[in-house]
Amino acid sequence: MYRHIFSAMAVLIATAPAGAQETIKIGMVTSLTGQFTVVGQETQGAARVYLQQHGDSFGGKKIELIVKDDGGVPDVSKRLAQELIVRDGVKFVVGMTLTPIALAVAPLATEAKIPLVVMGAATSTIPAASPFIVRTSFAVPQTVSVAGDYFAKRQIKNVVTVVSDYAPGIETETVFKKFFEAAGGKVTSSLRVPLANPDFSPFLQRAADAAPDALFIFVPSGQGAALMRQFKDRGLDKSGIKLITTGDVVDDEQLDQIGDVALGVESTYHYSDVHPSELNKKFTTDFEKLTHIRPNAFGVGAYDGMALIQKALEKAATTDGTNLVEAMKGLAWESPRGPISIDPQTRDTVQNVYVRRVEKVGNALANVEFETYPHVNGAVK
Repeated sequence: MYRHIFSAMAVLIATAPAGAQETIKIGMVTSLTGQFTVVGQETQGAARVYLQQHGDSFGGKKIELIVKDDGGVPDVSKRLAQELIVRDGVKFVVGMTLTPIALAVAPLATEAKIPLVVMGAATSTIPAASPFIVRTSFAVPQTVSVAGDYFAKRQIKNVVTVVSDYAPGIETETVFKKFFEAAGGKVTSSLRVPLANPDFSPFLQRAADAAPDALFIFVPSGQGAALMRQFKDRGLDKSGIKLITTGDVVDDEQLDQIGDVALGVESTYHYSDVHPSELNKKFTTDFEKLTHIRPNAFGVGAYDGMALIQKALEKAATTDGTNLVEAMKGLAWESPRGPISIDPQTRDTVQNVYVRRVEKVGNALANVEFETYPHVNGAVK
């Protein structure tokens, strides 16, 4: 569909003057307005922190970051990505903070033969949507398989699941049930909440009425504060029913808004802003200074997306998209989250998944890691 556009674009590209430093444009499509504004702020902020720390030249080529706001609407994301490729001549498209957005833009990356670095969207099937997709965030089965295994082994025998009714939520429900029951637990009921304008209260009440040992809950980052408020309003924090989750619900950036109702909540995730490393301390310090918000998993996904681009440009010594993707396969480095690598077969992340507990650290709430599942592959089955 877009072949004639990209062919025409090639004719229009002017040759740079002799001796001039080549400029590599990176096109970021993210959500700076709408329901997922914080996600966009995290993604843009972390990318700029990376450039601030490492300079705006990768592999001898000047880097220009162009940021576009899609408002969280996939059709807008697709249009903006096409403009970035055709009009601006970007060599990378990055961002992709929601699954529908990543899937909408994937065919453009395939047609243009440029890397599409997914910094946020987590449905496991995303890398298969284009051979040019490489992911630096995480895949749902990474964190959820650990949750199913860990919580079943903590003598939680029966659970009701409550998830947002869209692809990552449904995948979370399915993967948790598989791993939780394989480890000896039982999911007695599975409830799905509308993604847009959700009212969690009736679903939380139905779950509580079933009197399980625990509720396992998943909502996307940005909705955790509302869910936890309704959890408290329903008196479930005093019901004796344990709340267990992935890190999306107790998102680092939202923890202070959630408040003390989150204390003691255990979750599994690949990043916490109090991860104990010097690299993470520098990342969080610089990020908060630049953005005035706390970094979360979307932030670290964007930071590592920029690291991936730098390493690929240095390794490939070319801007050819096919060669850049090949250069990305198998790359490994130390991230603010811990060790990370790109699986050469799936182009997905391999990383640690941590079990965390919300605790007071100084005057703030934080997800404190206390157990590590090392080197979990995004393609876990």
